[in-house]
Amino acid sequence: MVPMRLAGVALTIVSLAGSASAQQVNGFYVGGGAGATITGFTKTALAPNSDSTLSSPRHDLVRKWELGSKGVLSLGYGFGNGIRAEIEGQLQYNEGSSAIAFHRTVPANGNMMGYGVMGNILYDVDLRSIGINTTAVVPYVGLGLGYMLWSWNDVSATVGDSRQVFDDQNGLLAYQAIIGASFPIASVPGLSLTVEYRYYNEFGDPELKGKVTTTTTGTTRSETIKIGNYGHSGLIGLRYTFGTAPVVAAAAPVASARTFLVFFDWDKADLTDRARQVIGEAASARGAGVTRIEVNGFTDRSGPADYNMQLSQRRANAVAAELIRRGVPRNKVVTRGFGEENNLVPTTDGVREPQNRRVEIILK
Repeated sequence: MVPMRLAGVALTIVSLAGSASAQQVNGFYVGGGAGATITGFTKTALAPNSDSTLSSPRHDLVRKWELGSKGVLSLGYGFGNGIRAEIEGQLQYNEGSSAIAFHRTVPANGNMMGYGVMGNILYDVDLRSIGINTTAVVPYVGLGLGYMLWSWNDVSATVGDSRQVFDDQNGLLAYQAIIGASFPIASVPGLSLTVEYRYYNEFGDPELKGKVTTTTTGTTRSETIKIGNYGHSGLIGLRYTFGTAPVVAAAAPVASARTFLVFFDWDKADLTDRARQVIGEAASARGAGVTRIEVNGFTDRSGPADYNMQLSQRRANAVAAELIRRGVPRNKVVTRGFGEENNLVPTTDGVREPQNRRVEIILK
């Protein structure tokens, strides 16, 4: 029965992992949680007795526990692909409620403490990979295997003429299945609220030693019983992943560089009507992403190099002045003259080439 339960939960994890990519937890984390637990009936064996009203000298006794409390602390590591591994400590407490034997219900006293260590493997499911566009909640599933020590503290019940008292502890291998969800807290990077359901069971039944007193004779003897515990728990907790970078809002896209060409007549720095039209288009094209406007002047190779350097600068200044007149802030405009360098159309020295007599307006 136990292997079948484990196989069923493992199959669920595998199927989810195969159909969804992970909401990544990358690196070490710590977690903790607390909540309520319902422990199933505990079956024990009632000792022989001489109560003449009982139909059998020996019978199973079912011990019932009050709603208890449970707390867990864990240290884990996320591999960045949705899979997490952790080691976890557990503490559980239940008060005695009642005992049922020989079709009688009687009060039960004392309490039961559970101390456990579990190794868990968990998988986080990224809802975006299955068409749910959110990162506000991250479901996860997991399996745990470990050791649980149960301590019965003065647990007693009287049925017929037999009074049982158990004050002992014992432990054994146990397992758990986990279904939960985490809710990242945006204001604290790495911190998440967690909500979980857990199912707990054991491989076998631990044995506890106690004393049985027959009230009619006053005799007392030792008795060993086997107990079987299983339970359902609901926990709320917090998990913190170390080294998680804050989520930074995406910056507004910066406009890619765009170039406008203004052409000039030979040996001129005056703006033509067409030149003013192009400059107007450039002034209108600047948007919120443009932080710099370069205005670069050039000449052809038909004059002296030093004269062409000055001419290229005058052309750049003329275009910059028109940009500023059209509302471009002066501090965003940078002018430079390159003379007869960087020709659009390569020529020999002294050639008049209209394509080389230009100013380039570059929006960045």
